[in-house]
Amino acid sequence: MPKRYWYVILTYLIMQLSGLFVVPIIEIMDVDRFTAGVYWSIFSFLAALAIILLLLREDMKVGSERGAAGVGSIILWSILGIFLAYFAQFLSVIIETFILNIPPGSENTQDIMSITRSAPIFVLVVVVVAPILEEVIFRKIIFGSIYKKTNFIIAAVASALVFALVHGDPLHLITYMSMGFVFAFLYVQTKRIIVPIITHMAMNGFTVVAQYNMDPEEMEKMLEQFEKLQMIIIGG
Repeated sequence: MPKRYWYVILTYLIMQLSGLFVVPIIEIMDVDRFTAGVYWSIFSFLAALAIILLLLREDMKVGSERGAAGVGSIILWSILGIFLAYFAQFLSVIIETFILNIPPGSENTQDIMSITRSAPIFVLVVVVVAPILEEVIFRKIIFGSIYKKTNFIIAAVASALVFALVHGDPLHLITYMSMGFVFAFLYVQTKRIIVPIITHMAMNGFTVVAQYNMDPEEMEKMLEQFEKLQMIIIGG
């Protein structure tokens, strides 16, 4: 793995952990913890994106890989990717809920939506910045590096597992890993990192819009009804 890739990963890790040290310092300046956390997250994500793009300037100068998708194929694969991602997500939810008896509803998603409702500007991170960073880290660098030395299955499992763990929602590991598999598949098929980025952005965007317009109480009732259905299907 090129040295610059390790610097990219280090930048991402520093971004993820920086809030633990910076937010308490901001609080000293009479800023409440929530506001400090939200605005530091926005700043740190944008700063990390700028640094990572700078570190990868050599990669961006390199011409298109042989067989890489053209504009038309990028659009088609991005659209197809959204359907594939939703289908994978549907299957994973079925497995988690009706086979593994895991309660529906992602705690990570709920936390993000709570922040977004209180600070709509946070949508910028969720829909735009995070998908770019995550696809560069988990697909281009981690998956890409392992894929060169092994095969698709090993590389996809390894990168998808790390992708799932970083989201801090271990109960729904299968759901996050299924998404990682789809994004890796799109990357391999098109040889364009922009395709999984677009698909990832669309998935996050649809989720934010759908849940932003849904009352939290309605969401809670929907999850309760889903749990009742689960009890009926698995026999209590």
